[in-house]
Amino acid sequence: MTDALHRPPVVSRISDLIGHTPLFELARADNGARLLLKLEMFNPTGSAKIRMARQMVLDAEERGELREGGHIVESTSGNTGLGLAVVAAERGYRFTAVVDHHAAADKLRAMLAMGTELVYVDADTEGEELHTAAREELAEEMASGRENTFFTEQHNNPSNAVGYHAVGREIAQALDNRVDVLVGAVGTGGGLCGTARELRKSVPDVAVVGVEPKGSIAFGPPAHDYYQSGTGTPEGATIGLLVDYDLIDEGVKVGDIEAFATARVVARRTGLLLGGSAGGVVHEALNRLRTLAPEAVMVAFINDGGEKYLDTVFNDDWMNARALLDDAVEAGVDDMLTELRRP
Repeated sequence: MTDALHRPPVVSRISDLIGHTPLFELARADNGARLLLKLEMFNPTGSAKIRMARQMVLDAEERGELREGGHIVESTSGNTGLGLAVVAAERGYRFTAVVDHHAAADKLRAMLAMGTELVYVDADTEGEELHTAAREELAEEMASGRENTFFTEQHNNPSNAVGYHAVGREIAQALDNRVDVLVGAVGTGGGLCGTARELRKSVPDVAVVGVEPKGSIAFGPPAHDYYQSGTGTPEGATIGLLVDYDLIDEGVKVGDIEAFATARVVARRTGLLLGGSAGGVVHEALNRLRTLAPEAVMVAFINDGGEKYLDTVFNDDWMNARALLDDAVEAGVDDMLTELRRP
């Protein structure tokens, strides 16, 4: 595996392009406090989750649980599946993704293009209800007892978090260990907690803030449906073992309306397309920026870009049909970005 901090000029595998993603300064307060976005959409597949997808496969190979000609099975809402599709294709594995119709259509089409077998848990419906628990049960059942078949089980696989250790090293190196706050979404917990664990080796006092959708249960009730995909823990699902509360100083919730409004405004103001849950992370970060000490540095972990959400978050018809479009909220985000001067 190539260290992303020392990538060669020519690579032979798509997965060798993982990492060394850029930092983008979105806003700066009057006291010099800065908000930097760690843009993981610059990874192959446009998402951070390819980092942990590769790590889960490499570690399974190391343990002898996955061998030549093997079969990978995972429950996914899209981005993890895309990462596993790449790794499976380049390493010669069969890959089955257990999905539901909540996933972005473009993610599902991309997995199919790379040879993935899609199995729907809600095959007889076209609804948008999350089926996380049902997906997990079916994926486990499909892999159980089958020769050379590995259920990656991202929510409880320690390799998930290990895959993000490089993010912590990249942030520390790029900023010469000057980081005061790390903000990120909490789904499986691997991304934020894996990054934070490694970052604290260089920056022990960095504050870590976890963000989940309103309706998710990792930071407590109430539970209800939400539209932010690939993040949070919906009612009926088990909070993953990788959500390490000892590493998270504060857990907060951001609603769909605020998250999506932020993604839409950032796109109009900067030309940067953010994923829906990334909008929630940025919304929380913008609200915090004015409270930070002078010259403080806050890094927001941006899991993916908005190109996969053009039919949803950036589609007025889709947003209006679900009562998610709120001009007043978008205006408030726009005002925040105006008040927090751009560099």
